[in-house]
Amino acid sequence: MRRARTQPAASSAPAPAKVFHYDVRAADGTRLRAWTNDPDLLLQGPTVLLCNGLGTSPWAMPAMLDPGCGVRVISWDHRGTGGSDRPADLEAVSVPHFVDDALAVLDEAGVERATVVGWSLGVNIAFELALLHPGRVDGIVAVAGVPGGTFASMLGPLHLPPRLAHALTVGTARLVRCTGRALSPVSRRIPVGPRLVWLLSHSGLMFPPADPANAAHAIREFLRTPVDWYFHLALHAAAHRPVDLSRIAVPALFIAGRWDVLAGPRDMARAAAQLQDAAYVELAGSHFLTLEQPQVVHDLVMDFISRLTPAPR
Repeated sequence: MRRARTQPAASSAPAPAKVFHYDVRAADGTRLRAWTNDPDLLLQGPTVLLCNGLGTSPWAMPAMLDPGCGVRVISWDHRGTGGSDRPADLEAVSVPHFVDDALAVLDEAGVERATVVGWSLGVNIAFELALLHPGRVDGIVAVAGVPGGTFASMLGPLHLPPRLAHALTVGTARLVRCTGRALSPVSRRIPVGPRLVWLLSHSGLMFPPADPANAAHAIREFLRTPVDWYFHLALHAAAHRPVDLSRIAVPALFIAGRWDVLAGPRDMARAAAQLQDAAYVELAGSHFLTLEQPQVVHDLVMDFISRLTPAPR
């Protein structure tokens, strides 16, 4: 797809959307920084549990930050990222541990059952949550992610064999983790502004975002996580095997990016076909659909929620 390569114009960046942060204790005592778009508990619509991408902040999902977006959103920063503490056991960062964190966020909010929206690694968490605690989930929206076997689905547009894709991506992650301590001071000093957003959006990794200022803020927050710790988390996530989809009984919606190099649309379509009640939508975008087409993704989420059988929340 051809895109005009015009240089970004300098502009004053508007303040990012505000969210309310609060602390939650996980089952193992780890302090998590949770957040919501509804601090005053005024919204009457359904509650969405957002399982965000690994190490990403609320601003990766901008359409869900407005209190008027139609849903109450609750979410959290992954262990050791954002405002959340690292666990006492540094190996306690597997997908099942993230599921325990999701349960802690639901319990703290007094939510018995919710629609779960997962993006990227959050899709693993969403499906594992539905598998282990089916009574807490009434539907899953999977955005640019697969229900397990994440690293084998990477480099999807290249149509590599899954074992080769897994070997390449895991090997790269191990290499970067080893050098991460030296890279972290550099990554924190990267000037994040219109020029960097423009470069990334023409790199093939992502496409131009709908709101460059918000994208810059999301990137800035992401770069706060030390590189070695991020890839420590990523390698533990790589151990999460594909979920047994025959045991998933709730409706699901898969929203894939056609040129996603981090979660292959072919694998997402294959997962949707294995479920009894699932729909698959493919958008002209990358892994970062929530930044590129936030309103389109949000409208799809809202339409999915409206079709669910009402349940006590």
